[in-house]
Amino acid sequence: MWLVFALTTLLCWGTADLFYKIGNETKGNYNHLKTGLFVGLVMGIHATIYMIVNKVDFNLVEVIEYLPVSLLYIASMVIGYKGLKYLELSIASPIQNTSGVISALLLLVFFHETLKIPAYIAFILIFIGVLLLGLIESKENKDNRITLNQSLTKKNIVLLTIIFPLAYCVLDGLGTFLDGIYLDKLSLISEDSALIAYEYTFLVYGIITYIYLKIKGEKIVIKQETSKILAAIFETAGQFTYVFAMAGNAVITAPIVGSYCILSLIWSRIFLHEKLSKKHYLAIFLVIIGIIILGVLDI
Repeated sequence: MWLVFALTTLLCWGTADLFYKIGNETKGNYNHLKTGLFVGLVMGIHATIYMIVNKVDFNLVEVIEYLPVSLLYIASMVIGYKGLKYLELSIASPIQNTSGVISALLLLVFFHETLKIPAYIAFILIFIGVLLLGLIESKENKDNRITLNQSLTKKNIVLLTIIFPLAYCVLDGLGTFLDGIYLDKLSLISEDSALIAYEYTFLVYGIITYIYLKIKGEKIVIKQETSKILAAIFETAGQFTYVFAMAGNAVITAPIVGSYCILSLIWSRIFLHEKLSKKHYLAIFLVIIGIIILGVLDI
């Protein structure tokens, strides 16, 4: 079942990325904060319903215990939202999601595990694939990004191309690494408790953000925030399945889930009308082959 959960997470988060991009490319300096606000709200609602329906015996102490993981994820996501204001989804998402391979390698190194040779080949294929996507987009679409963000110079574009996705990658990779420890390697917390702890932490972030925006005099008009709300719903659905995928097989799940950028890229071409070149298709092919290898090895 872990593979089904992992692929469902890939589908949900890839779709969420599309709505994140739409919701954060509009005018305004607080779109990334508003996006996080709605994600926190939806996650808080989901955590409450989940806890009641499944009669989960949840202790608030577990929120504190899981806080390092939650904060890494939340920080990476808000940084990612901000980056989408300046970068195409097709470049930000591939670079960010190399974090899946990074976290998997960290788990292998620190827990001295060994995998079959094809698994290592799959890791390499996925890493090369997502890295190529980032490099291709950085080279081919630089002029388009300057046109869309006229206040930015070529130097600033290059810095933004590196800083935002890299910051997301590092923070998310560390978060996924700790998640593997908490849920799989040391079993420090149950799947249910981890899910609820993370979602309630995000709810607290949302409340704090709402207060901050009110102090700043920023208005929130629900009718204008449809994309952010849809992103929050898909994000939360993916989080639900992600926890169970990680608990089943953290090392293999990490690079699979981290490859949801492939779906994000495809959606960006279909709905945002960005173009795919032969180089793009080659990079996508490498990642898909890597995912298939990892899935077949564990079946």
